[in-house]
Amino acid sequence: MKRYDLMHSINTRGTFLASKLCLPHLKNSNHAHILNLSPPLNMNPFWFSVHVAYTMAKYGMSMCVLGMSEEFKPYNIGVNALWPMTGIATAAIEMLTGDVSTSRKPEIVSDAAYYMLSQDPKTYTGNFAIDEDVVKKAGVKDLTPYACDPKNANNLIIDGFLDDPRAMKHHTFMKANAAARRYHTSAVNYDKKGEPKGQIPTLFAAIGKSLSPELVQKTQAVYQFNVSGKEEGVWHIDLKNGDGSCGQGEPKNPPDATLTMDGKNFADMFAGKLKPATAFMMGKLKIKGDLQKAMKLEKMMKSLQKKN
Repeated sequence: MKRYDLMHSINTRGTFLASKLCLPHLKNSNHAHILNLSPPLNMNPFWFSVHVAYTMAKYGMSMCVLGMSEEFKPYNIGVNALWPMTGIATAAIEMLTGDVSTSRKPEIVSDAAYYMLSQDPKTYTGNFAIDEDVVKKAGVKDLTPYACDPKNANNLIIDGFLDDPRAMKHHTFMKANAAARRYHTSAVNYDKKGEPKGQIPTLFAAIGKSLSPELVQKTQAVYQFNVSGKEEGVWHIDLKNGDGSCGQGEPKNPPDATLTMDGKNFADMFAGKLKPATAFMMGKLKIKGDLQKAMKLEKMMKSLQKKN
């Protein structure tokens, strides 16, 4: 519920509060606009089913557009919404998908916003615009330069809340993938004698085989992992001294970052199923120490996955 409250505080409450505080200044302006980054109001149950809390929070912003555009007409304040047709290469998209090659650059949103904010607020209000439509109306004929990878210009992921079969297929996959992670059961590993081995020891054994002087040079950090759950224990990875080392127990040298998380989430993180930044924001990972060095784990894990 803390994450739910945070989401609604930022999106719906934040939009309402910012509009409220800016209103006296907007009334004194001869070219006043409010532009929300929120989707068209779409009552298709599909978009509620895949992420109901997020949908409610974003639609709260859109409802502000619907109501305020009408309420503020006497003050000549334009209130509109802008939403991307495709995925946009933001930190959020990279965190959720791990890849931005099938997304567009943020420039298409900023160009669309500039065009919208250049319109006469007396007449241009109450619109739920899509970035692609806006820039085309502004005269842009070739959208290829907006693509992160021009080769994928015709194969981009479609953003949510748009009743496009490609969007619905993509978000159905994302929902199924999230469900699979929620109900993921750790696999049991066995040694040569057929005896079961713990997942965390097996994981650190694999990490130990992948350490290299190059990885140490790139990372320059010592990590301590406080693992909770069935395989509770303390582990470490030293990527700062010598050729690198890892194993059970606290590191010989003071850790730059201490990470605390459940064993299942820990295994998912090193398997590439859960990004450290995502785990941190979702409260699944607690970090004490140097946050920047802790976030270097993501690059380190990608390097380890390639070797394995």
